[in-house]
Amino acid sequence: MKSAKRIAAKLILLFTAMIVMSAASSENGVESLRQTSKAFAAVARKVSPSVVSIRVEGNTSSTRLTPFDDEWPFDNDFFRRFFGDDFPNAPRQKRSQKPRSNRRVIGQGSGFVFKTGQEALAGKTYLLTNNHVVKNAGKISVQFKDGREFDAKVTGRDPHSDIAVIEINATGFASLALADSSAIEVGEWVVAIGNPFGLSHTLTAGIVSAKGRTSVGINDYEDFIQTDAAINPGNSGGPLVNLDGEVVGINTAIFSRSGGHMGIGFAIPSNLANTIATQLIEHGEVTRGFLGIVVQPLTSELADMFGVKSSRGILVAKVAENSPAEKAGLRQGDVILTFRDQPVTDIGHFRNQVALTPPGKQVSLTVLRNGKTQLLRAKLGELTEDRKAAQGDEGSASEIGINVQTITPELAQRFEARSGEGVVVTEVKPGSIASLAGIRAGTIILQANKKPVNNAQAFEQAIKQSASTKRALLLVRSGDMQRFVALAW
Repeated sequence: MKSAKRIAAKLILLFTAMIVMSAASSENGVESLRQTSKAFAAVARKVSPSVVSIRVEGNTSSTRLTPFDDEWPFDNDFFRRFFGDDFPNAPRQKRSQKPRSNRRVIGQGSGFVFKTGQEALAGKTYLLTNNHVVKNAGKISVQFKDGREFDAKVTGRDPHSDIAVIEINATGFASLALADSSAIEVGEWVVAIGNPFGLSHTLTAGIVSAKGRTSVGINDYEDFIQTDAAINPGNSGGPLVNLDGEVVGINTAIFSRSGGHMGIGFAIPSNLANTIATQLIEHGEVTRGFLGIVVQPLTSELADMFGVKSSRGILVAKVAENSPAEKAGLRQGDVILTFRDQPVTDIGHFRNQVALTPPGKQVSLTVLRNGKTQLLRAKLGELTEDRKAAQGDEGSASEIGINVQTITPELAQRFEARSGEGVVVTEVKPGSIASLAGIRAGTIILQANKKPVNNAQAFEQAIKQSASTKRALLLVRSGDMQRFVALAW
């Protein structure tokens, strides 16, 4: 009996302890949430005074009244800009044309006071934003959280990275520090602050979903931070900050079906923004390094064709005449493994590395050629509008099915080719490997299996010689784009 009483007493004590522990655990959980809440509030207090709402007025000759006036006429998801031009290269539905007239366009965006790391010109404050926010501006005004409003003007714009710097003739504002964006990790908390839908100084929180997004197709030079922090039209140009209140990125674009937040947003990393903005302030423009090659991804099929054991690196599809690349000894078919002693992981990363290297600088490249690595050195030139090297698209493989024709003088003039150099594709069988690999009627085939094909007979012979292996490597050109295509059937 006494034993039973002791057991019952112990059970009561254990049950009481569990209740106390549960209550303590619950209180700890609530306290943890309170601390998180206070952290976000601290970020808002620190950052908000440096963030501005940007109002842009301008005249445009257009049938549209605002950048959001058109419907988005596709069933698939597309990236949409917050303000300004629509997503690049996306066609629009044709509408009945009305007489075009100059209309007053009013748009809104965001920005923040930018610290360049050096003394600003006397009496001026520089603010960072997106190029697409201010590119068509006739008049720009910015408003701070305390209600003060100022007229602003453009210091410099860079359409290729979508970065712009604007300035106001006033001082005394707190600037935001830029963090090292390369150090931020996927999963970290971030906060977006801006002017979504005209609602000034709105704060939203989320995490870093991914880093190094280089093939989104929004800007010429990309290295986006992806986040699920809610950002919407009007957030464009505003800061994405860490919990220390330091800027890790500039909110730039969203992935959306409706034009609103769907959990995927993109921000230009602060390291890239800092480099571009500093040049805009100091020189009014951006200079970029120029190598002079066309490159394409090294797919597993292409790696096999070129005898490369892995798909690391990128493939050189074309070397421009008299370019720094040609002078350094780069050749068509080389696989670039490193640039400035850094591994080359993809085309976007490589383009950024070259572009951000100052013109005139000597750089090293490790290339794989005929199964052997070589170290080359090149002196970069300056990238100008007429020297842009487009990046090649990725080739894929499936079954052949094309008709070709020798290039006559008439065809050479029509397709901007050289008579007797290559063959022109006149027909592509739907569903064939050529079709799946992106070959279209009008494509010029310059080589087959690394040998020039100067007439239709030479091309047909090259394909017949590939019958035993059922593989062919083509060098093709469409417009100004030149690339290798690996076919297997």
